[in-house]
Amino acid sequence: MLIQFSVGNYRSFKDIATFSLLAANTGLEESDIHPENIFITRNNLKLLKSAAIYGANASGKSNLASAIQFMRWFVVESFKEIQINGRIEDLEGFRLSTETEEKPSYFESEFIIEDKIYTYGFEVNRKQVISEWLFYQETNSENIGEIKLFERDLQEFHIEQQFLEGKGIQEKTRNNALFISVVAQFNGKISKEILAWFQNLYVISGLNKENSNTIKLLEKDKYKDKIIELVKRLDLGIHDIKLSSHVISKTNKKKSVLTDYWKYDSHGKKHEIESFSIDKNESEGTRKLFALAGILIDTLEKGKFLLIDEFDSSLHTLITCAIINLFHSQETNPNNAQSVFITHDTNLLSNKIFRRDQIWFTEKDMQEATHLYSLVEIKIRDDAPFDRDYIKGKYGGIPFVGDLRFLMVSEGEETELNYRVSKL
Repeated sequence: MLIQFSVGNYRSFKDIATFSLLAANTGLEESDIHPENIFITRNNLKLLKSAAIYGANASGKSNLASAIQFMRWFVVESFKEIQINGRIEDLEGFRLSTETEEKPSYFESEFIIEDKIYTYGFEVNRKQVISEWLFYQETNSENIGEIKLFERDLQEFHIEQQFLEGKGIQEKTRNNALFISVVAQFNGKISKEILAWFQNLYVISGLNKENSNTIKLLEKDKYKDKIIELVKRLDLGIHDIKLSSHVISKTNKKKSVLTDYWKYDSHGKKHEIESFSIDKNESEGTRKLFALAGILIDTLEKGKFLLIDEFDSSLHTLITCAIINLFHSQETNPNNAQSVFITHDTNLLSNKIFRRDQIWFTEKDMQEATHLYSLVEIKIRDDAPFDRDYIKGKYGGIPFVGDLRFLMVSEGEETELNYRVSKL
């Protein structure tokens, strides 16, 4: 379960920004608003089941998704994917300030594994890991506050007794690899649990890989019926979904997805089944929904974390709303899976769907740096129309569009335009 994630000096994030799924304590009757949207952990923390992130194009929404994806990749793969003295090519700091040129990028996650709250993070540049740390706290013990497990400063390690699994692994850790990742390869109990937690993070920015994940799940009886039923119940007219294999070579088979529909006779009666290729014959929305179906079911069943960028792309509002409700319902989300949706769809921006602490915005300042903030930080009425007020610019996070009449001005024509900046 994710509590919060912080990132700094990464892409459009200059300063450290924190995204939180901790339910806000506003002193109002916030706890009585959409109680189904939160859950209480065994640590007695109130966490949100979902959140939506809004903002103008190029305001940094996707960079937040990329930051979580980078941290996941670096934790899971740094010990093997990066060669000795190899550069960390996927890392990009904030490039529009002289202040950040020589500084490392910052990543930190706070999350729960069983009864323990872990805080794990690191600073890294393209050459090496600058620092790394791991703390934990147990709310069912008499100890109050965080307990240090280890800290790293370049290649100097400070390992506590509670993290004996890390002893002797320091010299096996390259300067461009994470200590936690290396210790996990030597079967460290805590480090393996943390590695597994990061592996269970789904971050979806494109659907090619996710389509293959759904195909793999479709081959398992445990998931097959649920995937098919989910797609059918979202009213796409599909009767069935099946896999077809094509032999490419003696050792290689390509699997494709077929969607079945009923063919009707002249009397409107069902006649036979007609099959279509999902890649060649189905709409982009249907392909996206199929790709999401397996991941949604896996996330809900195992209580994982899922972030979807461009959530509303190619999907009708009623379908995206139904997917959000899957996470809010105790019946369909008994294991308290969490989801974050990056979207432009203002139809979802409603106090009938979300609490104020579930709605986040990204906005760039005059120096092109992204700022991240929640609607709960803005003083508004309890019954405020979120969607209309957002479009009016009351919350920020919207594009500023100049006068576009210059497009119709002929070359050489002397016309003085007033470039008034207006809010959409």
